[in-house]
Amino acid sequence: MAKLTDIRASAAELFFLPVETRVPLKFGPETLTHVTCARARLTVRLANGGTATGWGETPLSVQWVWPSALPYEPRHQALKGFCIRLTKAWAAFDAPGHSLELGHDFQQNELPKLLDEFNAKSPAGEPIPWLAALVCCSVFDIALHDALGQSLGRPTYETYSAEFLSRDLGQFLEPANGSDINFAGRFPDEFLAGDPPKTMPAWHLVGGLDPLDESELTGDEPDDGYPVLLADWIRTDGLTCLKVKLRGNNTEWDYDRLAKVGAIATKHGALWLTADFNCTVSDPAYVNEILDKLAIEQPQLYSMILYVEQPFPYELEKHRIDVHSVSARKPLFLDESAHDWKLIRLGRELGWTGVALKTCKTQTGAILSACWAKAHGMTLMVQDLTNPMLAQIPHVQLAARVGTVMGVETNSMQFYPEASAAEAMVHGGIYRRRDGRLDLSTLTGPGFGYRLEEIDRDLPEPAATFGEG
Repeated sequence: MAKLTDIRASAAELFFLPVETRVPLKFGPETLTHVTCARARLTVRLANGGTATGWGETPLSVQWVWPSALPYEPRHQALKGFCIRLTKAWAAFDAPGHSLELGHDFQQNELPKLLDEFNAKSPAGEPIPWLAALVCCSVFDIALHDALGQSLGRPTYETYSAEFLSRDLGQFLEPANGSDINFAGRFPDEFLAGDPPKTMPAWHLVGGLDPLDESELTGDEPDDGYPVLLADWIRTDGLTCLKVKLRGNNTEWDYDRLAKVGAIATKHGALWLTADFNCTVSDPAYVNEILDKLAIEQPQLYSMILYVEQPFPYELEKHRIDVHSVSARKPLFLDESAHDWKLIRLGRELGWTGVALKTCKTQTGAILSACWAKAHGMTLMVQDLTNPMLAQIPHVQLAARVGTVMGVETNSMQFYPEASAAEAMVHGGIYRRRDGRLDLSTLTGPGFGYRLEEIDRDLPEPAATFGEG
């Protein structure tokens, strides 16, 4: 049944914002030294004939979304080209509905066709993966959710209820086989915090190339007033949570890395660790060996590991690895594999116990995945894509609203802090970590609480503009 609050897309505009890292960030076998952030402005029409505007942004993190032997630039240009194609498609997607309903329908019905058409003539010579397509789509999907909030003059997270949605969760989700869970008559607001925390613990990323002590310094490190060594980061930001990037193909290196980071953490007062293998492991025995050795040789360090993140290939349907032996030792969280609730359902069958959500896989997907996972007793985390500028705001909002195992990962201040200087003038608490936490109290007003009119940022010329606002 249609609602008077329904919206429909009428115009879309796309901007590309290049960002350089101050230090390199290693992603599995590749290294990131710069990234393009895609930002979209989506105009929607209201039932009363008026219009509203929403904004979305995400880094097009090529190495993360599209691991490949192809050179970086062909993949980068392909993703930008697909974003331009999506700008046109979203401007023409004029079905009415709630942002969750429209986002779901676009992903189910439009995005696969658009991806197939684009890949049939892929300029990179290799098809864009589905994860990369979701990241490109997320820019517009986030903007859609912001636009609904703007149209109502209310925070986006106050719109996920029966008051505004025509479809209940039973029309989006199916429970696990054999469970007595029923989504009929239930709405996302049941699974989201009505009074979210104003501050959250912040997770710091320890990259595979990050120097841990002075003996590892090369002299090429930036002298820009920000820390370089892990101990200095912990002291400066009051960090208590450290996410450790591992290789997944060298047990000795991975064990030593965890041991060394753990020693620094213990010395300087950090409390929690997580191990991120970035999809490079093929056999659970690899992870088990490292965990068991830690449990025997360094029990305090073992107890500090809160969870293990995505050791195994992200094509979950292709690589159906039984991971119960790992999750029997530590909570095991899907990240790259958790494209949607259906894959989370499969992951749960294989032994995964938690889900790391990301807004860059679309706000729609994150909300539906959170509802499915929480209904089935899975633990949640919200992970970063090194989100600067506007991308940081829906990211931290999601973490506050879904309820995570511990805070939120946030690392753009490590790799490109100055990229967010304009936004930090308004929302200083989410672009700088103090006492190991982020402060979300400035995120107020309609939509995602960007308060764009107060942010002094000059945008480049649009890369694409379609439709009529």
